[in-house]
Amino acid sequence: MEKPLEKLDAVGDDHFSGATETPLRGDAFELSDIEKIERIKKDVYNIMDTLGLDLTDDSLKGTPNRVAKMFVQEIFGGLHPDRKPKASTFENKYRYGEMLVEKNITLYSTCEHHLLPIVGKAHIAYISNGTVVGLSKMNRIVDYYAKRPQVQERLTMQVVKELQRVLKTEDVACVIDAKHLCVNSRGIRDIDSSTVTSEFGGKFKQAEVRRDFLDYINLDTEF
Repeated sequence: MEKPLEKLDAVGDDHFSGATETPLRGDAFELSDIEKIERIKKDVYNIMDTLGLDLTDDSLKGTPNRVAKMFVQEIFGGLHPDRKPKASTFENKYRYGEMLVEKNITLYSTCEHHLLPIVGKAHIAYISNGTVVGLSKMNRIVDYYAKRPQVQERLTMQVVKELQRVLKTEDVACVIDAKHLCVNSRGIRDIDSSTVTSEFGGKFKQAEVRRDFLDYINLDTEF
């Protein structure tokens, strides 16, 4: 029995998620990118046609194809496991034992409830357990998990979980501060609010270590 539309909308606004994994069907990658683009192009055409747009107009006739390619190859490109960045690690030969913080990582994601943009900054820290990872790889990990339909809470946990796996340590933390256009441009239309989420692992669960991380984030590092 189908749920009423009002009930479905209410469930869609609930940010609770029971797992850190993005919900995907088992056959999610059976179609090639080209096949997915062709299917999505037809669906976008039908949406625009239903809205009454003239799809013979020069400005609009290429939109279904552009949107389909954007969905598959760009903003939802992080769904495919083959696109996961290879995060090479190196021995911590210089014996750096303090936390390393990579802050102000710009992220662009998409709210899975309304398919509207999420735009913000991610701040990551880890304490080496004998290995280090290239700085740009942290940015790439954020970008990979952001490029899929998301809720911010899950995104924050996925970034931490992946870095814990790569670095073989629990001592990883992430804070994300982002604006959701589903709040800013529709519904309540609050243009000033942002959402902050955090995930602290290992030593970062200790109040003093967590405080140091948050202090680093707030340092004025404008050049």
